[in-house]
Amino acid sequence: MRNKVIFFEVQGGNDKGADGYRKDTMPMVDALKERGMDAEVIFFDKEKEDEIYNYVSTNALAYVSRINPGNLKEEQAYFEMLRRLCQDGVIGMPHPDAMIGYGSKDVLVKLKSTTLVPDDTFAYYNMEDFKHQFPKSLAKGERVLKQNRGSTGEGIWRVTLVNPQEHQQEIPFDAQIKCTEAKDNHVEFWKLGEFIEYCEQYITGDNGMLVDMPFLPRITEGEIRLFMLSEKPVYVVHKKPAETENAFSATLFSGAQYRYDTPDQWSNLVENFLSELPQVMTLLGGYDLPLIWTADFILDTDELGQDRYILGEMNCSCVGFTSHLTLAHNVAEEILSIIKKNKTVTA
Repeated sequence: MRNKVIFFEVQGGNDKGADGYRKDTMPMVDALKERGMDAEVIFFDKEKEDEIYNYVSTNALAYVSRINPGNLKEEQAYFEMLRRLCQDGVIGMPHPDAMIGYGSKDVLVKLKSTTLVPDDTFAYYNMEDFKHQFPKSLAKGERVLKQNRGSTGEGIWRVTLVNPQEHQQEIPFDAQIKCTEAKDNHVEFWKLGEFIEYCEQYITGDNGMLVDMPFLPRITEGEIRLFMLSEKPVYVVHKKPAETENAFSATLFSGAQYRYDTPDQWSNLVENFLSELPQVMTLLGGYDLPLIWTADFILDTDELGQDRYILGEMNCSCVGFTSHLTLAHNVAEEILSIIKKNKTVTA
């Protein structure tokens, strides 16, 4: 009889505490148990995949994935097991294809029909398209390139022409460019053609791609992260880059300052994003929203001089809340609500 919530983790990685678990996992397990729901943690191991699948499919009402993809070599096998569990009726939090859809950088291209993303945003899956389009994109002004696999700002580059000229339709490969990486705001100077060849490492291989979007100068005012529980905004993190020359990164490593706000302090952003959520869900495959996820925004200005919030990325693979562990009780309540809702639908 299915009566458990299973939390998937993987052994190892720098996101673990002294007990071997993520610091925010056991609080969720304990919060569910306090509410009468049995819960446990299982470490995914490819060699034990069949054993894990059989146990979970027999005993679990739902699973919650708490695995950082960077800590898992057998990602495809893990996702395939999760798909099988969802097909068996185990409630996926999230479904693996929702995890991919919401967490991949090319989500920006998929959402260009919404008000959240600029029209001149592109995704490159091969070098031919990158070489063809990026010199045209750069002719319009500063750009940001984002690799799909990076974290903490690695492989996210602000690209600026050293000597911009008016009325250029396409930048030549021998043009000098200034490249600033979000990881630590360090600057490198390249010729455009050489930098394009350097970026091949981001496009090749599994899940390789680059997203190309306009640079938004108001990033210096801070990046705004919505922390979400399903469709509910819980808090807002305002991440202001360091006040140094070239700084645009909102990572702690780069010296950005973080401030935690309530959603009502960002009511315009929250209301606009929630109004777009039905379309976002449709465009990303129609899956239920992830259990714990984030959406990052950057301020821009529209044609009327009004504030506009541009989506920079979303993340739902393994969003942490170790600085707010009391949220484990909110998460437990949301898990129980989702289980109840699914029971009602299938009854």
